[in-house]
Amino acid sequence: MANNSVKSYWTAGGRWLVFLLAASSIACLLFDFYGLCSMRAFTAYIFLPAMVVLFAIALFDRQRGDRQLWRAVLIGLAGGLLAAVAYDVFRLPFVFAKEWGIASIVPPMKLFKVFPRFGAMVLGQPTEQSSYSLAAHITGWIYHFSNGATFGVMYVCLIGDPTRRHWGWAVLMALGLELGMLLTPYAHFFNIPLTTRFVIVTVAAHAIFGVGLGQCSRWLGQRWMTVPPVASPIGA
Repeated sequence: MANNSVKSYWTAGGRWLVFLLAASSIACLLFDFYGLCSMRAFTAYIFLPAMVVLFAIALFDRQRGDRQLWRAVLIGLAGGLLAAVAYDVFRLPFVFAKEWGIASIVPPMKLFKVFPRFGAMVLGQPTEQSSYSLAAHITGWIYHFSNGATFGVMYVCLIGDPTRRHWGWAVLMALGLELGMLLTPYAHFFNIPLTTRFVIVTVAAHAIFGVGLGQCSRWLGQRWMTVPPVASPIGA
């Protein structure tokens, strides 16, 4: 039984708040796509403050609450980061097909071309450049992994306790995110041809992200059992 003397912040309201704070990462890009706010301004005035609030809430729960929210944020962040690494490792052969001499087997694809563009957008530089600065590359990769980490937090917010939910829900979420992104101006904005090959590879990569997220979150949840888990879906 849960310790009733310690307040739980891992409620439906708390989970929605954490979900929205985490979603500010991908919102940076979406707001820029639709001309609502530049990515530079959104990052400085909404995304970064949202992350500060998210970590502050998690730390507050660690100190004053029952640590379920703290645990969920940690699992989501770690699971999302590990899944993002798996996602990128899968894409490496396509990116370096020519350099590795496997172009006859694996089609060369510029799947990492968007990362310096992310960085340029955050830094307020032109999206298309002949040569991107080191700062743009580093910032773009950091933003990319922030998406992976925050998707992990959003996943845990939606399902509750990952040890009591099938990892297939993470795959469903990852594929839903990919479908949603394909319906945005993403491909047009970054001059990416929406070929059948690109769609198949990116869907496969997101499926791998989903498998990684679901399995890693479940594994981490089983090892970080610091408090009695709450398994109800969000809103229950």
